[in-house]
Amino acid sequence: MRQFFLDIVTGQRSRQGLWVLPLLMALAIVAFLTVRTGHMLRPDNLLNLLAQAMPLIITAIGQTFVVLVGGLDLSVGALISFSTAILALGGPAWILIPAVFLLAGLVGLINGVAVARLNVHPIIATLAMQYIIVGVTLVLRPVAGGSVPRVVIESVGGTFLGLPMQVYWGVVVVLVAWKLLHGSRFGLHLFAIGGGVASGAEDAAHNVGVAVKRNVIFAYVASACFAAAAGIFLAGRIVSGDPTVGNGYEIYAITAVAVGGTQLSGGIGSLHGTIIGAMVLALLSNGMTLLNVSPFVQTAIQGGILLLVVAMQTRRKMGL
Repeated sequence: MRQFFLDIVTGQRSRQGLWVLPLLMALAIVAFLTVRTGHMLRPDNLLNLLAQAMPLIITAIGQTFVVLVGGLDLSVGALISFSTAILALGGPAWILIPAVFLLAGLVGLINGVAVARLNVHPIIATLAMQYIIVGVTLVLRPVAGGSVPRVVIESVGGTFLGLPMQVYWGVVVVLVAWKLLHGSRFGLHLFAIGGGVASGAEDAAHNVGVAVKRNVIFAYVASACFAAAAGIFLAGRIVSGDPTVGNGYEIYAITAVAVGGTQLSGGIGSLHGTIIGAMVLALLSNGMTLLNVSPFVQTAIQGGILLLVVAMQTRRKMGL
């Protein structure tokens, strides 16, 4: 029994990784801020926290698919900004929203083909794509502005049956991601591919009949589509297109994934761990804002957290 609880706390011998300690960390942050500020559990602050955390949660969930196969997607932040720029072009929602996902899927497809078929390193492939998307976005929307479809705005800022729309966003995103990652053969294959990469046996999944290249490509497509969804959410929240609104989200998403216990070398992780990791970062940001900590210090702290978490990860192969 003792070993059982020790395995849960440390994440040993678990495909889901170390997620209990981040959960305890989140609860400790909530308790500390409740005592220190008195504002933490106020309904308005909780709703604001949820709205702030939702784009990161969505983006980090998409990043999880890529990290599980031993990759990284540095293009998601630029893709978020690009999605807001597309939505602010002033056309009808029934054209713009599908266009956002189609273009995001194309970006993910290119990333995946570059990594899986052309053997370009994930960091190089997605970093190059990041610059391409940034350039296109600045052509479409040099400065913040434009008109976002009303349905997008209402889907983010409205209410339904007495609940804010952010709650429904969270439920839908989590259900879709859970089905893909933990309720389908696709998710099982991602774990198998990443497990082989992390252990240095890249051909292990292929040897048991897994279509490795195809699944890696789909992982990048999934990451891009979740980033597009985060962009739609942000466009509805800021009510405009913004070429810089996604800046930094790629690092925040990777940090959230790592904090949630997913191994950056691949093969180990979970959806709930990623959500917990994203909430830890959101709570830290919200708490530091309540405590009047400088935004520059907040950025430095988040960078330190990423470095610390990655340094603590044990793996047979360095991977990325």
